[in-house]
Amino acid sequence: MMRLALGSLRRHRGAYVGTFLAAVLAVALLAGAGLLLFSVLTAKPPADRFAAAEVVLSGDREVTLQTVKKKKKDKIKTKTKSERLTGAGTLPADLAARIAAVPGVAEAVADYAFPVAFPVRGEYGAPVVGHGWASAALTPYVLRQGSPPVAGEVVIDADLAARGDLSVGDQVQITTKTGVRALRLSGVATPAGRDNLPAQGAVFLADREVPTVSGLDGPTAIGVLAAPGADRAALTAGVRAVAGDVSLLTGADKVRGDLPGALPDYIGPISIFGFTIGITAFAAVFVLTGTVALGVRQRLRELALLRTAGATPGQLRRLLGLESVVLAAVAAVPAMPLGVVVAQVVATRFRALGAVPAQFTVGLNVLVLACAAVAGVLVTFIAARMAGRRAVRIAPTQALAETATAPRGGLLVRVLAALVTGGGAVTVLTFVPLGGPLGMGMSFVSSALLLCAVAALGPLLVRALTAVVGRLTGVTGVSGWLAGTVARAESRRVAAVAVPLVLMFAINATMLLNSSLLGDLTADEHAARNAPATAQVVGPGGLPLDAVGDLAALPGVSGAAATLPTRAIVAQGGKPEDYPSQGLLTAGREAAIDLDVRDGQIGGKGTFAASAYLVEQQGWRVGDEVPIWLADGHQVTLRLAAVYERARGFGDMALPADLVAAHDPRGLVAAVSLRYDGDLAPLIRERWPALRVTPTVEAVRAGDAQNQQGAWELMVVVSLGFTAIAVVNTFAIATAARRREYADLRLAGATASQVHRMVTGEAAVVVTVGLLLGMAVTGIVVGAFSTAQDGMFRLIVDPATYLGMLAGVATLGMAAGALPIRLVLRRGALPAVADAR
Repeated sequence: MMRLALGSLRRHRGAYVGTFLAAVLAVALLAGAGLLLFSVLTAKPPADRFAAAEVVLSGDREVTLQTVKKKKKDKIKTKTKSERLTGAGTLPADLAARIAAVPGVAEAVADYAFPVAFPVRGEYGAPVVGHGWASAALTPYVLRQGSPPVAGEVVIDADLAARGDLSVGDQVQITTKTGVRALRLSGVATPAGRDNLPAQGAVFLADREVPTVSGLDGPTAIGVLAAPGADRAALTAGVRAVAGDVSLLTGADKVRGDLPGALPDYIGPISIFGFTIGITAFAAVFVLTGTVALGVRQRLRELALLRTAGATPGQLRRLLGLESVVLAAVAAVPAMPLGVVVAQVVATRFRALGAVPAQFTVGLNVLVLACAAVAGVLVTFIAARMAGRRAVRIAPTQALAETATAPRGGLLVRVLAALVTGGGAVTVLTFVPLGGPLGMGMSFVSSALLLCAVAALGPLLVRALTAVVGRLTGVTGVSGWLAGTVARAESRRVAAVAVPLVLMFAINATMLLNSSLLGDLTADEHAARNAPATAQVVGPGGLPLDAVGDLAALPGVSGAAATLPTRAIVAQGGKPEDYPSQGLLTAGREAAIDLDVRDGQIGGKGTFAASAYLVEQQGWRVGDEVPIWLADGHQVTLRLAAVYERARGFGDMALPADLVAAHDPRGLVAAVSLRYDGDLAPLIRERWPALRVTPTVEAVRAGDAQNQQGAWELMVVVSLGFTAIAVVNTFAIATAARRREYADLRLAGATASQVHRMVTGEAAVVVTVGLLLGMAVTGIVVGAFSTAQDGMFRLIVDPATYLGMLAGVATLGMAAGALPIRLVLRRGALPAVADAR
């Protein structure tokens, strides 16, 4: 069987080129996406700031909830769910002294870590983190120049000094949530044995000044240095006994004691690359299945001959399966290194877009590459088995006919598959909250399910559409009439070629249009939210909350609103859920921000406001008392005082600004919206030269949610490239399979131009059918997604994008349909014509 399979592959090299290319691309994209996902899942912080410590005690870094449910027969099921904090909880101020008394402890260093707005940032744009000078021993940092800091002085790392062209004796301005300070640079330090600590910049203040400058009421971590010759196990046990419930970290886990904002965040990239591999896998299955099916149909006459020679359907299925496995395995050889290149290119672009940390690197993993190769082989094998299911039942007598067609059947299976996948799409579009954070992902899922339904019913849908479109081509003349007739007669072939066009348009248009809609709605809400203000004032790195009062007190200011970006956690169904939020401070007799409050009133001691989406999800009512965890894990109970609509680009909760400033490590005001008459800009620039005044139409967006439009567009480019090659590939295979048919037309007297026109007409029918089906899928998903966003049903969100996609797919389809025939009709390319002469 293997010898026969290899012989078939050698003889049908031309027929299998398309399948080979499709398998190479599928495995390469799967390998690239898999490597990216593997890399973010296994990414580790580039350095450990607590390298010199034996043990690290850490404040809260996550919120954990435990739910207990009683099952049948008195069984109890316990579930524990956690959510990471964006800040760092603090430890008791006296804990370091108690730990220092443990036998074997040389020193217990209390580490007060806090974000600092500095004139320059660290390597790769890393944040700058402040500490007390005593914390330098935990890395350890050693002085290269100058002296340790005293009151009014600061030591910075050598990398920051080089980037800012700073030297000992210079004046340096730092901003923290407690204010702006000008300090003298007393020294420059570096980690022992290296030039800098990757992923963060470090500034060190005098220890006695740290609580005042940082605003912390206790250390965020405690590093324990072991005495020479101490028993490490006994030391750890002793520290644990004194620490109680405090998190104790050793070995590689010590890095988790650092300030969360000082470490690269890979949560966002995990979802992005997970979504990428989902799109890639779905497209690969579709493309390979269609390509293999066309290849099998091209060999119907050969299969009939084998049946005549005595081959059983089972033997033919094994032959097709073995051929597909060999072909896919060979394709995996060049595909795996190509996948590494794909991963590197995508990672480079994502770093430039800011969608992944700047220090993100792609790791090479043999197992991931092997899994991608196995997946490609498995999909190709399954596709060959599916395609051969009917083809191998071909009657032996058909070998004597000029043409061979696969037996009909399988209608019930197709209808059932379409009902299941179509029903799944309807369920997702109807019951899943598309307006929430998972809306984009769910829109892709619904598109995929609808595409599966279209593929299942492909021949039926195509037959109905070609009955109309095919007749329209008849108005172009005899060639057009013949093209329409052939298309109506060969609905299965038309479906096999049209489905990649449906995939290409529906998936990519849906992602582009939905992403564009979210961007437009966010921009509209942002503009409406800031419409009452005359201008916004922003500072380099942010403003301390105390500065808002000075700005609000300027002459002519009638209203002010300050926003402090943060994240807060609330419990939902026994699970802690993290939401983007804002600390909000309003002042003055007139509103400077409009959140479109629908119920209640913003303001009041011990209150907060929430978005309509969050209120609906949680089932809250105005007046409810809600437990909320702030960025550092501190829990407060606030009363819901108002429900607002304009949450896009802002956040789902508006919390008291002073509360956020006290418990968010950064705690700085991102922007102050001012409402005033006249021109205050010169006065503001005179009093605060570092501040920038911008009109509200150019105002910076509040909130910490990053715009991932660039990342979405890159994923669309990858998907478009893959599906475009699939379209060209499918058209080429379909054209090559009809060489005998074209030869017969030439023998019957048709000119090359007439055959060209006929094939072009058929391509027009296929493209039209594919686009109509693709537009139907896109319209259903985009319409449902749009309705979920703001209640307005839209079929075409962005006309330019929509028409561009239509034109691009139509042009590609027409070119892919017309160009292969030129190669087939070259002199000598049709053996039947050559022999007749």
